Amino acid sequence: MRHTLSIVVADQPGELSRIVGLFSARGFNIEALSVAQTFDPQWSRVTVVTHGDPRVVEQIAKQCARLVRVREVQNVTEDSHIERQMALITVNAASGGQRQELLQLVSVFGAKLVDISGDRAIVEFSGKREELATFIEALRPLGVLDIVRSGAVAVERLTGTVEAVGSSASG
Repeated sequence: MRHTLSIVVADQPGELSRIVGLFSARGFNIEALSVAQTFDPQWSRVTVVTHGDPRVVEQIAKQCARLVRVREVQNVTEDSHIERQMALITVNAASGGQRQELLQLVSVFGAKLVDISGDRAIVEFSGKREELATFIEALRPLGVLDIVRSGAVAVERLTGTVEAVGSSASG
C-alpha cells in the first residue's frame, strides 16, 4: 500500500538524514521525498511517499515523532488531503505540426510552456500523480527527451472545505 507522511522537523543539518535512516533501517524504499521550509524558517516540512505494510509504516511514523527535533508527524494517507507533484518535461517541438500539437496538449492539460528553442521545449506541469502520468504519456509521441520531477507535497484538507474546489478525497 502507498503511504504519504508529512513530517515537520527543525531546519537543521542532519535532520533529513535521521528521518531517511529510519526508513532505510527497516528496508523501506522511499518513492518520493520533498523538503522545504515552512512559513517559519526554523522548521521544514518533509513529505515522504513509500510503499509497505500499514502497521510497519505506522511504527516508522511513531519513531519519527520521537526524534528530538521533530515537531509533528502525520500519515495523511487515509485522511482527506491534497497531494501534488511538479515536473519539468523537455520534448521535441520542431516547427509546424509538432509544435502546434504540443501547444494544444499544454492548453488541454493546463500545463505551462516555460522555455522553447528551435526544436525543443520545456513544459511545466503540476497536479496529481495520475494526471502527471497521463500528461507524460500524451507527450511521448512528440518525443520526450528528459523529465525532472519533484517529490510529492501533501497537506490535509481544511475542515468544511467546499467540494467544488476538488472533488476527490486525495485531491
